[in-house]
Amino acid sequence: MSTAPSSTTPAATGQGGALDRYFRIGERGSTLGREVRGGVVTFFTMAYIVVLNPLILGAATDIDGKFLGGGEEPNVTAIAAGTALVAGVLTILMGVVANYPMAIATGLGLNAFLAFSVATQMTWADAMGLVVIEGLIILALVLTGFRTAVFRAVPAQLKVAISVGIGLFIALIGFVDAGLVTRVGDAANSTVPVQLGTGGHLAGWPVLVFVVGLLLMVALWVRQVRGAILISILAMTVVAVVVEAVGDLGSAAEKAGGWALTVPAWPDDLFVAPDFGTLGEFNLLGSWENAGVVTVLLLIFSLLLADFFDTMGTMTAIGAEAGLLDEEGMPPNAQRILVVDSLAAAAGGAAGVSSNTSFIESASGVGEGARTGLASVVTGLLFLLTIFLSPFVAMVPSEAAVPALVLVGFLMMQQVTGISWNDPDIAIPAFLTIVLMPFTYSISVGIGAGFVSYVFIKLVRGKFREVHPLMWIVGALFVVYFAIEPLTGWLT
Repeated sequence: MSTAPSSTTPAATGQGGALDRYFRIGERGSTLGREVRGGVVTFFTMAYIVVLNPLILGAATDIDGKFLGGGEEPNVTAIAAGTALVAGVLTILMGVVANYPMAIATGLGLNAFLAFSVATQMTWADAMGLVVIEGLIILALVLTGFRTAVFRAVPAQLKVAISVGIGLFIALIGFVDAGLVTRVGDAANSTVPVQLGTGGHLAGWPVLVFVVGLLLMVALWVRQVRGAILISILAMTVVAVVVEAVGDLGSAAEKAGGWALTVPAWPDDLFVAPDFGTLGEFNLLGSWENAGVVTVLLLIFSLLLADFFDTMGTMTAIGAEAGLLDEEGMPPNAQRILVVDSLAAAAGGAAGVSSNTSFIESASGVGEGARTGLASVVTGLLFLLTIFLSPFVAMVPSEAAVPALVLVGFLMMQQVTGISWNDPDIAIPAFLTIVLMPFTYSISVGIGAGFVSYVFIKLVRGKFREVHPLMWIVGALFVVYFAIEPLTGWLT
């Protein structure tokens, strides 16, 4: 845990005026300079989301074959502008309302779930409507005090397994998007469903850009360089632009060895009016008709679960690093923090950029000295500035950006040591949760398998009294979810 600065700092002695009094800078042992530096560092450690979120959401099509925004082509600039806008406004709100050094942006894992598990079953507008509903439900749970009760219902180690599984899932997405992992011809008739590169070998400049980018990112990260992820993405984008200018590789859809999603090229306009084409593109009721009530409820629950527990863990970890937790381990203004985070989830859906949540990268700003919401205000303002730079996003190929998915997957995987692998009651459900997410390319399948197996094992071992009533209900819902096809056929 970081040691808080001495209370005899300039801010503590009265300098800083209104800002000092409002944000209680001196009271928390910080200074105006430390808060500004902390806010800037937090921004640079998480600004990659403005690049990465459009690549994840922008490349996926919905059930109608449309890209986010309803077009026939990816609209990454609009997604980038919306991502920056929501992150900026909600991070500033976190600072002003909750006075906490924690930034908010589109959640990794949550956006992948939306793109690869939700949008495949409905339109993008319907999928974003589910995010809005999920955010409003979390807000209601916060305001009624029920969030803590639900938090206690799911075994702690199963929550850890969910995070680990999501980490492996997004790492696999990164490898696939980079072309490092591909299907083996007609995978249905092959004994091996995936392979390394093309024909079992790595080939092509785009794959090399990914590999070098991953090595650079890892090197910077292990050297504890601030903004390692962003630096690597920017550096490899420059390399990719040069490679494309020299080699004229084009798109992989046009010829072998091309770029997977975005062909890197210098934009025609450096600064343009922001495109907010995704804002308001949500439908609250469409998903219920298109996907069915049971499926929608389970999808909402899956979104809610991931959003639900990440924030509580993040705000506690940041509070511990900053020395702000009370004797019960709660940060100051916990209720306000959770309210803003819940609003962020709904706002992300309403803006068409996926659920927004707190970022653990905020701890980097705390490490730089941030202790108050002023740091969040600084971070938010920097996000707003990036709105006008959205054309640059269109030149970033996935091969330069998705190494971040692999690194973040590793960071999430580190939690696996928190699982008691010698206890079958939790080890088997945790194992199924972790492996089935990447193996089925579905986060909800992994969560469902974990919940159902946990309840089942407790039942057969005569420990059913140890299962929270809510777990029985959720387990039953997942059984219905897995059997939805035969049940539908039987009922109809």
